[in-house]
Amino acid sequence: MAGIRKRIYEIAAELGVSSKDLITKLAEMGMPNLKAANSVDEEECTLIVNLYREQVKPTEEAPSPPAAAPEARPAARPVKKGMPRPPIVSVLGHIDHGKTTLLDAIRHSHLASKEAGGITQTIGAYQADLHGQKITFIDTPGHKAFTGMRARGAKATDIAVLVVAADDGVMAQTVEAIDHIRAAGIPLIVAINKIDKPNADINKVMTDLAKQGLTPEAWGGQTITVSISALNEEHIDELLEMILLVAEMENLRADPSGPLEAIVIESHLTSGRGPVTTAVIRDGTLHEKDCVVAGSTYGRVKALIDENGKRVPEAGPGKAVEILGLEEVAQVGTALEVKKDANEAKEVAAARRGAQAAPRRVRPELNVEDLFRVVAEEVKLSVVLKAASTGALEAARREIDGIHVESVQLDVLHAGVGTISESDVLLASTIGGTSLVVGFGVKVDPKASKLADAEGVIVLPYDIIYDLIDELGRALKRMVAPEYAEQKLGEAEVRQVFKIPHGMVAGCYVTQGKITRSARLHVMRGDREVFTGEIASLRRFENDAREVQADRECGIRVKDFDQVEVGDRLVFFTMEEVTH
Repeated sequence: MAGIRKRIYEIAAELGVSSKDLITKLAEMGMPNLKAANSVDEEECTLIVNLYREQVKPTEEAPSPPAAAPEARPAARPVKKGMPRPPIVSVLGHIDHGKTTLLDAIRHSHLASKEAGGITQTIGAYQADLHGQKITFIDTPGHKAFTGMRARGAKATDIAVLVVAADDGVMAQTVEAIDHIRAAGIPLIVAINKIDKPNADINKVMTDLAKQGLTPEAWGGQTITVSISALNEEHIDELLEMILLVAEMENLRADPSGPLEAIVIESHLTSGRGPVTTAVIRDGTLHEKDCVVAGSTYGRVKALIDENGKRVPEAGPGKAVEILGLEEVAQVGTALEVKKDANEAKEVAAARRGAQAAPRRVRPELNVEDLFRVVAEEVKLSVVLKAASTGALEAARREIDGIHVESVQLDVLHAGVGTISESDVLLASTIGGTSLVVGFGVKVDPKASKLADAEGVIVLPYDIIYDLIDELGRALKRMVAPEYAEQKLGEAEVRQVFKIPHGMVAGCYVTQGKITRSARLHVMRGDREVFTGEIASLRRFENDAREVQADRECGIRVKDFDQVEVGDRLVFFTMEEVTH
């Protein structure tokens, strides 16, 4: 028994509290720096349980609150309506690092519904089960599809699992996947796969991760890593436990009776069944015979099919189902909405088709300065950078990192070697604010160019690095609100004051410089400024004047100020933008 160890989250489950609550309480009791994934031996476990129960035990002076009001207990996280729902997980990583093998291992050992016919998965998502708790996996082909859904405003995934091979380490597509996950703003768990290989080097993988800013928890960082062998189905349970732990910390909740929130993750046309749509339900419940809209198509749900090919009457939060009944193939990443009847669904879909059919604003040929003239209010520029070689990429990245403009943030979303691809355009399109794809010495894939036109993403290829740096620098400066400074034009002395029906006119003598009709002025009385404003009228003799030079007399009426006195000094100026 002395060798038995338990993780903090397992102890929290036994105590009936959240991991975060337990960790907070333990820190208050003098046991700081614990994480939910940390393990303790049997003696420490007993100590923790006893200490916790002693601390939270009600006293006679402070009777426990009635059972009818459990919500009075402070929540560890912001309270969300509804009940906990299964997390929705995408698996990403470099090619041949074992994404498909991992998903197969989870299917074979933890499929939530094992029917008599065995595992007959028919859709691109399924639910795994660990000790009665479910996890929904989306079987996406890679980070391109993952980001493609986000490019259309869909948040289909709650947690991402990044697969890295222990015998290979972090590779080019691994870095791309990391950047796409960061852009999505969702939690990340790293599965270090292929630990059964003779040349497996877990420390190398962890070093590679740290270089990408993902310092493992074992090294004092925040990144959860789990070492697995998908081929031999080793430590799969531990990976699923970590997913459930992160889901608990994220406080994922849904209300089965609430409004439907569902995302289309697959869609295709089949012979005999027509358009088939796969959707994952994030909130609410989808029922047979519901009238739905998905983007610009609509229909009445004729049937719902689960991952085992079984027809079900409804699908609640966390479930993924095939939907039969839509009129056309729905676009992946669109939201599925329930309408009160078929007429309303048809009208909404028709309106969206009309909007799509409207003439698209042609994206003009823009340079960087044109781009930021339109979005001058933004204070962040997000860049996807591609170069022809590692050396060129490092040089370009170093130069870009050296650009500093006050109050403007330059964020390189992703930097990689090779042709500008659809994946690069999709990543840029998902970022709010100002973003663009910049290439140095590389070509733009024709498909990427076409997608950029459709998504309105600016792609700027350069051959010379200094052209790239100069334009980015100018663009950043244009994003800063213009800075203006006074440029003095001249001065005049007030020698007489005349009353007229509409106010006061100052008879002036221009002592230096000149006066222009469009200038602004300060009214100085001794060393004190008594007014700053504009010229209402400027006259020389009986005529209006645009300009009066030094050593000449003129009449000036000051707009909105009738207290000009003899002896006042008028200082004239213009406001000009400061160039850096």
